[in-house]
Amino acid sequence: MLVSDFNFKLPQELIAQSPASPRDTARLLMIGNNFIDLFIKDIPKLIRPEDVLVVNNTKVIPVRLNGEKENGTKVQVTLLKPSGPNSWQALARPARKLRIGDRIFFRPDLSCEVIYKDLSGQITLAFPLTKSELILALDTHGSMPLPPYIKRKRMGDKTDHDNYQTIFAKKPGAIAAPTAGLHFTSDLIKRIKKIGVQIVPLTLHVGAGTFLSIKVNNINDHKMHSEWGEISFASANIINSTKKKKGRIIAIGTTALRLLESAANKDGKITPFSGETEIFITPGYNFKIVDVLLTNFHLPCSTLFMLVSAFSGLEKMKSAYAHAISSNYRFFSYGDACWLEGKYNK
Repeated sequence: MLVSDFNFKLPQELIAQSPASPRDTARLLMIGNNFIDLFIKDIPKLIRPEDVLVVNNTKVIPVRLNGEKENGTKVQVTLLKPSGPNSWQALARPARKLRIGDRIFFRPDLSCEVIYKDLSGQITLAFPLTKSELILALDTHGSMPLPPYIKRKRMGDKTDHDNYQTIFAKKPGAIAAPTAGLHFTSDLIKRIKKIGVQIVPLTLHVGAGTFLSIKVNNINDHKMHSEWGEISFASANIINSTKKKKGRIIAIGTTALRLLESAANKDGKITPFSGETEIFITPGYNFKIVDVLLTNFHLPCSTLFMLVSAFSGLEKMKSAYAHAISSNYRFFSYGDACWLEGKYNK
């Protein structure tokens, strides 16, 4: 299939710049045989006591730093992931003005040195701090690495420190939020648990690749970015037991779905998992674990729109997105969500 098969026109004014408040007042489009307009707070009406909700408990690190070189040139840095005890891979704006050996100063007590730069412009930075020390410094001085379609001033918006973090966040490591989880509130969680539904955690540290555009014409030529994930023995047991009892596995977000499918064996069971995954799900994929998917509305021609098209069918998803656009649903990270019942579900 071609990347252009997954294109659609989206009015720019539908790209959400801030989340709904309260979070569970965001809209929810139920996509099954028909389209039903609901709200996130209606989720308890859609679930059954024997179901399990699987959530991603990764925590976004405020990895975006604004600084300047010794000559005064302003530089914005987004840390991607550690590459050594004191070094991090990073993106920089403007990368073209950085050279190996340059020092960047963020605060009087926080600076780094450029120690590597590749042909694509990605850099490696060395800090005089350990990973844990730097993460503490980022909590004070860093800003959230919002996607480029959410517009902010250079210093960011302090409200994003809370808004761009899910209620499930426990394990630091992501540089992008698992956005379906952003819709949940403590009240909604209480209502879900009251029904008897279990909420089961896993961890997938979402990387910068989630924002990257596809640069090939045929989807078979695309190289998916890798991300680190973990499913515990306890979570795997609950999921397998639920499947055995014919309960539904409801993935809260594409990140949870991708890790579940990565950890599934050929018999449709989850095994404990710890490591990298670069699974790329496109139409024709045979889903082994997930029965229902809660996810936001995604970018045209993105790997995530390909994933939801694999789950519910390309034509169904194009029709659903057309309905969402005509009904003024809000799109992307801070936007509304949809409830997908897989095309194979009965």
